[in-house]
Amino acid sequence: MSEAQIILSHSRKSGIVAIASGEQYPWAHTALAESGFQQDNDGVWHLPADGTQTTVVDLVRCAKRHRASVHTSSRGFIGDAARDLARLLPGQWHASVEIYSHPAWQGDLVPWIWDSGELGRTVQSEPIPYAAVLTDAAQRTTLLFIERPGHPLDYLAGAFSPEGFEGGYGDPHAPRSVVLPPFPGRAAQALTDRYLPSYEQAVHARQTAAIAAVLGDIRSEHDTWRAMNASGRYSDATPLSAAALGSATGVFLDHAWRRFLTVVDHAPTLLDRCRPANSPWPDDAAALSRLADAVIDAEALVDEIIRGDSVPEQDHRARAWSAIETWLTDGEAFLRQARVSTPHRRPALPVAAPSRPLATARPAPRSH
Repeated sequence: MSEAQIILSHSRKSGIVAIASGEQYPWAHTALAESGFQQDNDGVWHLPADGTQTTVVDLVRCAKRHRASVHTSSRGFIGDAARDLARLLPGQWHASVEIYSHPAWQGDLVPWIWDSGELGRTVQSEPIPYAAVLTDAAQRTTLLFIERPGHPLDYLAGAFSPEGFEGGYGDPHAPRSVVLPPFPGRAAQALTDRYLPSYEQAVHARQTAAIAAVLGDIRSEHDTWRAMNASGRYSDATPLSAAALGSATGVFLDHAWRRFLTVVDHAPTLLDRCRPANSPWPDDAAALSRLADAVIDAEALVDEIIRGDSVPEQDHRARAWSAIETWLTDGEAFLRQARVSTPHRRPALPVAAPSRPLATARPAPRSH
């Protein structure tokens, strides 16, 4: 394949559209500009609706002069396919197109793709010059939607790392991406019935595991601090002065608070799903109530800090430790309840889905 390529497809709204790719993609940009194409904000090139007489043959000739090859996609424009799908999904989904003209650009996706299936492997090993992103802001869900390499009709969809987590590559809780057929109704049904429930369950498991890890780390550090405080010595038996002990206590509390913010971020959603009366441990209800109150207090402290309110350091640490101590005491009750609870189901599809293909390609006109 040449170092610069132009991929043509058909858009219902814009007619012929073009996407440049390859290590020397600027050569393709030059050919497109000279042929009368204009680039939009998404990086997609299209012919303006002003009666231009540019043809595909003209573009091929111009591209050849600029050492770029021209290829016609067997599919319709991916932006049309993504918007068709977004309109059918329950909720308020928004579709946008992303262009990865230089092969290295798609590498930026790798750390953020949260997938244990075909999509994750494809992003790492196959060229993806363009994709669409589907976003449900209300549910804080973002999906990557691509054409499935080696299959002339199918698509792949999978998730970006959920909000509140740094990256998703290699995470053991990642859901498995889904193969979507070239029919928007069936594709929406597959996402709604199969993929999104597994995604929500994976988010739930990842949030629960993150809180368990934080509580385990804080508890370990607290045990170390308590042993040091009781003995009056460092772990290497060096005597510990009162000033050094005070400094060590401050460091421990500050670090514990920073780690505890993970609990503040994720616990409210999980607590809302817990139903102790329906679990093997109905008596956990009182503990969950204390944990919820502690999170509310911690959220109030965070808000005060963000607003820049004057919070005395001693008061800050006392309030922070009170919330943390509650979670260290009752955290196991929360974890066992969270592990047997399930996410709330998203709404079902509102209507029976049509069966027309996703953005069916049309033959590109060759002359006028």
